[in-house]
Amino acid sequence: MKTFFILVFILLSYRCFATEQAEEIFAQLTPSLYQIKLIDKASGEKSSIGSGFQISKDGIIATNYHVISSYARHPDKYRIEYLDHNGNTGEMDLVSVDVINDLALVKRPTVSDMPYFLLSDREPIKGEQLFALGNPHDLGMIVVPGTYNGLKKESFNERIHFTGSINSGMSGGPVVNNNEKVVGINVATSGNQIGFLVPHDKLVTLFKAYNNRVQTAVEPVAKDHIEKQIAEQLFANQNKLMDALLNNTWQSKELAGKAMIPIIDVPFIRCWGDSNADKTDAIIEAVIANCSLDESTYLSSHFFTGGVEIEFRYMRAKDLSDDKFYHLYQQQISHAGPGNRAMKEDVSEYQCRHDLIMPESTINTDKVINNKTIFCTRAYKDFSGLFDVLYLSASVDKNQQGLVSHFTIAGVNQENAMAFTSKFMEAVSWK
Repeated sequence: MKTFFILVFILLSYRCFATEQAEEIFAQLTPSLYQIKLIDKASGEKSSIGSGFQISKDGIIATNYHVISSYARHPDKYRIEYLDHNGNTGEMDLVSVDVINDLALVKRPTVSDMPYFLLSDREPIKGEQLFALGNPHDLGMIVVPGTYNGLKKESFNERIHFTGSINSGMSGGPVVNNNEKVVGINVATSGNQIGFLVPHDKLVTLFKAYNNRVQTAVEPVAKDHIEKQIAEQLFANQNKLMDALLNNTWQSKELAGKAMIPIIDVPFIRCWGDSNADKTDAIIEAVIANCSLDESTYLSSHFFTGGVEIEFRYMRAKDLSDDKFYHLYQQQISHAGPGNRAMKEDVSEYQCRHDLIMPESTINTDKVINNKTIFCTRAYKDFSGLFDVLYLSASVDKNQQGLVSHFTIAGVNQENAMAFTSKFMEAVSWK
């Protein structure tokens, strides 16, 4: 019992210290924190809100790209405003973005002697206490203590796992260490004290690139600079992703003991399985394997890219005629669709090519699959040379069983799309 009371005392003392430290940090850093508002010009009302923090004496403020994304995509429709701790407000300019890491830099009119946040020169240590600042639910600035838990292991683009209550409206706010230096930027939450941060080194890189551009500029920045910047980042990221997928091991794995399918050996592609093996009254046996990249690049609330989805579905008839099985088999094929969200103003209509693939092979002919295939692409209207790709194949060489193979990849160029499709087709076979 004595030990219990000692532990309770230590815990309460720690919480009191954390609270006092949070209050001290909040008091010192509040002047450098802002609410970022996106205003619809026609209505004069706010369209979205988030948080931001000043990182230089000349008025550069960091935030999330998704906070100001509507302005980035439609600058004639919106304006960006700040609200400071004294209730002052004003317009800001968007000067740089990093859509892959969900970061943006905006600039307010210069105010002399304004305090600003310093970016840390080191990464946090696992278990280190951190403090997230922001503006949750439009209620005013707050500070939330939490813990650094390292990088999220399954991320393709790095994210920090933060144990703390990041809420809506805190997006774009800074996360600081005990020395009040920024080590991360609020970006997302999964609830239950699970939050995610953009590592501060991504902001350091963006800020340095901006400063270099300003110092070497010989003429004003063009109006379409942000769109060109986004395009360059999308092209670079899809090359990085496809290189990782194509140049890593594709393991061959059995599906239902009948087919061989590829599993790409990278940590950021996660796979799940399902079947109806427990349904004794099912008229078709179905076994499903699904793999995906659990992240995407946010371009706007209705346009996401950078995703990958792969699915295999094995089906076998149980006391069905060939015709009845084929009818149900076709219904499954028709369910395939794109794995990412996009609107008609963002992408063209899908253009599809239908083929009957019957490989000519003199070895292991019993393993070769004859497929009916559909290969579809839709072009990005604002980012020429990038496409969403949808591939679907259905085996047509066995009367009472079938294998449907499907993938979608979002935002790739033609070369990478064809390379991925070719490797995917070669990796699927009967056992």
